[in-house]
Amino acid sequence: MAIVPEITVLIGAAAFFALSLFKRLEANQVKNTAVGFGVISLLAALIGVNDQASLFFDSYRIDLYSQLFKLLIAFGLTVALIFGRELKDIDEEVRPEYYLFLLLSALGLMMLVSSVELITIFVSLELSSFALYLLVPMRSDARGMRIQMEAGIKYILFGVMATGFMLFGMSYLFGLTGTTYLQEILAALPQAPQPAALFAVIMVMAGFFFKLAVFPMHFWVPDIYQGAANETTGFIATVPKLGAVALLIRITTLAPGGDMTLIYLLMFLALCSMFYGNLSALVQTDVKRMLGFSGIAHAGFILLGLLTLDPGGYAIAMYYIAGYVIMNLACFLVLCAVSREGENLAIEDLKGLHQRQPVLALILAVGLFALAGIPPFVGFMGKFMLLTGALSAGGENTIYLWLVILAAINTAIAIYYYLSVVRVAYTADPEDRPVVAVDGLNKAVGIILVVLIIIMGAMPAKIIAVADAAVKTIM
Repeated sequence: MAIVPEITVLIGAAAFFALSLFKRLEANQVKNTAVGFGVISLLAALIGVNDQASLFFDSYRIDLYSQLFKLLIAFGLTVALIFGRELKDIDEEVRPEYYLFLLLSALGLMMLVSSVELITIFVSLELSSFALYLLVPMRSDARGMRIQMEAGIKYILFGVMATGFMLFGMSYLFGLTGTTYLQEILAALPQAPQPAALFAVIMVMAGFFFKLAVFPMHFWVPDIYQGAANETTGFIATVPKLGAVALLIRITTLAPGGDMTLIYLLMFLALCSMFYGNLSALVQTDVKRMLGFSGIAHAGFILLGLLTLDPGGYAIAMYYIAGYVIMNLACFLVLCAVSREGENLAIEDLKGLHQRQPVLALILAVGLFALAGIPPFVGFMGKFMLLTGALSAGGENTIYLWLVILAAINTAIAIYYYLSVVRVAYTADPEDRPVVAVDGLNKAVGIILVVLIIIMGAMPAKIIAVADAAVKTIM
């Protein structure tokens, strides 16, 4: 069946709903069940990567594009379930509900990447989003900490605002074209009156800018990253962004051709995201807040692929977001392992990590080197191709040249704060900080992530070719 990955995750969510009815469950049973469903969903997505179908009155499309994103979503979900299976800062009695909402969010994202009709897109996005809104305040308050409640409130308020913008844009698209199907909108929009059509596309994109944490839809990021449990933040920082990029690419294809307004807007948002994210990250002492601000900067880089408005740029954006997810998962694996009771970590808490746990120090260093854009890792190759792609798309237009120069300056800024964390982990004295205990499964997953970061950086051609073939299925 073409929708086996979705069915697998749905069955997992139903299983945890049933488990939530029983209050006396062994922690091992719950976490092993969660990891099991994650692995099964990953295998189902891998087996069905070449499936093709059109379902639910053509509102739900199964193709290489959607299946690749589902594979990435299932991979991110599985890794997050593995390194977060201890759930150190989630009360044991609500862990079945925690996994229920986590799987529902992943289900919504899988539905989102296959949705090609406005109402289906909205329902899928809300399923994913509301599950995440509930995960944030589920953090334990055993230590008297209540910031997770504030974070949860901020998350839902910003999310509702972004949804309002998106629905407003969708209403315009329907009013201008008389249809809710993206393919029919694509055919009808060039004849629609301007600038109403462009305004509608931008408003719809705003909803997904929120998911991707693009300026100015980014204000929720640092507080939610800091307030949520480490495991929850690890998921929010990675997997939902796959769905955001998948839909941003679909929506960008609707933009009227020959109009530079959208391109200039994306340029402006990209530069604002980069500078705001990187400059704010420079002064952070909390690791999660630093990664949150750096995520805003990386969102700006992804926009460089979108503003080319061609399949090549979209394919590079797919490659970059896949690499970004893997890099971030590696970092959060280390944070969850080092945090003994699920507390937030300051950068100084990583002092002497290479002595306390050399494998974790290596995983962290590779993840941060890659995020900084240092060769031969995937972050370097992704940024290099995004910059060269944007420069090539601009031709003789000097605005593109200045865009690339400013983006390169941001890469240099980011190197400073990423390598500052590596310096603390490798050169600082551990003082009285204890040795970090980590099990073999987490080490194995971390090494797999490191290998993927290196392979994707060293041999990007085949991955880009597959992404390019996937993008062309929706053009």
